[in-house]
This record gives sequence, structure tokens and C-alpha cells, in this order.
Amino acid sequence: MTVSDPAPAAPAAPASSRAAAATSRREPLVLLVVGLLALALSRVDAYEPATWWMEVFPIFLAVPVLLLTWRRFPLTPLAYRLIFVHALILMLGGHYTYARVPLGFWVQHALDLSRNHYDRLGHFAQGFVPALLAREVFLRRTPLQRGGWLFFLVCCFALALSACYEFVEWWAAVLGGSKADAFLGTQGDPWDTQWDMLLALLGAATGQLLLARPHDRQLARVQEQQQVVDVGRSVARRPAGLTPGCIPSRDRADRPPTTGASPAAAAAREAAPPAAAERADGDGSPPS
Repeated sequence: MTVSDPAPAAPAAPASSRAAAATSRREPLVLLVVGLLALALSRVDAYEPATWWMEVFPIFLAVPVLLLTWRRFPLTPLAYRLIFVHALILMLGGHYTYARVPLGFWVQHALDLSRNHYDRLGHFAQGFVPALLAREVFLRRTPLQRGGWLFFLVCCFALALSACYEFVEWWAAVLGGSKADAFLGTQGDPWDTQWDMLLALLGAATGQLLLARPHDRQLARVQEQQQVVDVGRSVARRPAGLTPGCIPSRDRADRPPTTGASPAAAAAREAAPPAAAERADGDGSPPS
């Protein structure tokens, strides 16, 4: 019996690539720990506890999804950082309520505005951050290529997401009545819904225009690192004694001899799968 060659080992990645991959793996965990601490602090002495829950609820939806996909579909460091910043914006708005955030009051007095515009920042981020996330998923999981259609569809996604959030605010107003005023944060503006959606759209466009190039560079690095990981996993799962593109030696040894066959027919029979070789004609001709 012939002993087949052992399966080849996965190609070793350069030391710099391994170090970068390790850093990119640790950073989301660091951001998660810091974010959870900030979330707990934002709950302490929150102005309206019920409003705090409604404002930070997207965080409780996003974190489990990110944890479940962290190994199979790791995002770029830029994406994780943007998610972290967006979460901080939600926490601050939940702690004070959007109409009472001190940063918004400072901008209001500095620019002589008629209202606290911190909620405008929140809705701008609601378009800016999801747009980069959608761009990443579209480029990695769909046939979409970089260009006008990608830009347009990402903006459409961000605008649709903003519209869905306005539905949530509407339902909160219907169910909660005046108790939901702090969550809505309209501050008497009859066009608040339209402003929120417009700012989300502007955020989506701005995010793509400003960060498309660094995002593309990080996408290339993440995909390269993921390919190395995938090759290592495939080699680890390959059965012992089976090399890519070869037939196990025991199958070759168990085949009947090719007596009387021409050299070409014998070679074809040797390269054919075992089941096909057994069905070959008695004259040694290769299977059709």
C-alpha cells in the first residue's frame, strides 16, 4: 500500500500581518468593555429612566449581533470605531434627554439658536454611521462595485433606516402620549421629522464622501486577513492522508489491474475516480 503525502500546511502570514490582525481583533473587545462601562455610567442619575431605555435600546440590539458575527464576519476597525462613537451619542442623549444635553445648550448659546440642536447631531450620526456599515456589507456580500450605484443605494438604505426610526417615535407618541415627549425631542418644531430624515441623508452622503478611501484600504486588509484565517481552517478540517486534487492511495491500490490496456488508457483509468474505473470496458478503454 502506498502512503500518500501529508496535507500541505497553510501558508504562513508575515509577522506584520499577524500583528495587525491581532490588534484588529483586540480593538473591538476594548471598545466593547469601555462602551459597557459608559453605558452603565449613563444610567446613573438619568434624567428620565424610561427615556434612557428608549434612547439606548439600539445598543442592546447591536451588541449581540456584533458579538455573534465577530469571528465569522469581522468588520473594519473604522466601522467598530464609528459604532462606538454613535453609541456614546445615544448614551449622552439618554442620560440628559436630547433637549437637555449641555453640549447642545452650549452650541445654542454660542450660535444664538432657537433650540437645543443635539438631536440634530444624533440624526446626522444615524445616517453617517449606518451608511459606512451598509457600504461594507454591500461590498463584501453583494455583487455591487464601487461607484455611483453603491453611493446611491447606501444613501437609500440610510434614509429608509431613518424613516423606520421615525415610525418608532410615532408609535411611542401614540402609546405613551405626553410621557413620550422627552423621547421625541421635537421641542415644538412641526418639521422635526423631516429635519431628522434630511440630516440622516446628509450624514450618509457625507460619510461616504469623507471616508470612502480609508474605508477601502481597511476593507482590503480585513479581507486579506480573513483569507488567511479561512485557509488555515480549511487545512485543519481536511482528512489526514488526503491532499488537494489527489485520490487517496488506498483507492489506487484497490483498483483492478489494467492488463492489456494501452499506456494512455491505463493512465486515464488510473486518474479516474474508483467507481468510474470499475465501470470501464474490459478492453481497458477509459470511461466515457
